[in-house]
Amino acid sequence: MRHGKYPLIVTFLVPPLLLYGIFVLSPYLQAFQISTTDWLGYSPNAHFVGGENFAALLRDGYVWNAVKNNAIMLAVVPVATIALGLFFATMLNMGGRRGRAGVVGVRGTAFYRMVYFFPQVLSVVIIAIVWREVYHPNSGLLNGALRAVGLPTATWLGDPRTAFWCVLAVMVWSNVGFYVVLFGAAMQAIPRDIYEAVMLDGASRWTTLRRITIPLLWDTVQVAWIYLSIAALDGFILVQQMTNGGPNFSTDVIGLRMYDSSFGTEIKFGYASAIGVVMFFLTLSVAVLALRAARRDRIEYS
Repeated sequence: MRHGKYPLIVTFLVPPLLLYGIFVLSPYLQAFQISTTDWLGYSPNAHFVGGENFAALLRDGYVWNAVKNNAIMLAVVPVATIALGLFFATMLNMGGRRGRAGVVGVRGTAFYRMVYFFPQVLSVVIIAIVWREVYHPNSGLLNGALRAVGLPTATWLGDPRTAFWCVLAVMVWSNVGFYVVLFGAAMQAIPRDIYEAVMLDGASRWTTLRRITIPLLWDTVQVAWIYLSIAALDGFILVQQMTNGGPNFSTDVIGLRMYDSSFGTEIKFGYASAIGVVMFFLTLSVAVLALRAARRDRIEYS
């Protein structure tokens, strides 16, 4: 049996590793190679230019504007999404009236979870189109509600002062439901005895969340932080469908810069690949920093 173990392992491992190398690693390597050329995407020739594309990135004001917008998303989206996810998950699991044990969820928890999770079953394109109509200045639901109560309306996606924050709000809204379900499932794995003990000692729900729930869910929060940080560095589909980077590049992001450089008025695949390489290392750096910054001693319970 031992002599037949290694051929069996090789038989099962080589095909998936080969497919991974061809369809995942190979495109990355090709992008690194293309980023050092002046290839236009459709021309048969590509001349080596070294680091000229990366030097041009440093002088490109549009790229720096997109980086600034992604940096704001990186600072806001993970914090807001995790905070709202923890709040709603806590309310669903502990927000009911106190029973003898002091730990009671609200009625209809399963229904609320389904409602919160519903955006996850929709395509990002559908979410973008729906919210674009909600923000419509004339027939939009938001302005209609404001008119109904006598408040002033606005051109939400047509004003550079509000367009970016409208897109950011949709990004948070579309992600909260998943983390409500994720945090809720993690909370249900925590022994109820712990909650019963702290509540019998008179701890409030806020103290219980801060002192008990978050420390015990720290590994889950850390994973959520990494995923949301990566999502905040993207935002391409949402931005393209809602505003296409406008008005006046106020909602532009790095992914849209890369797309426009590849398929826009100037077709420069070499330059776009350089943007992609920068995005790759930027995303990798953010993930590593998030892991190191959120690292702490694990709190275990039994």
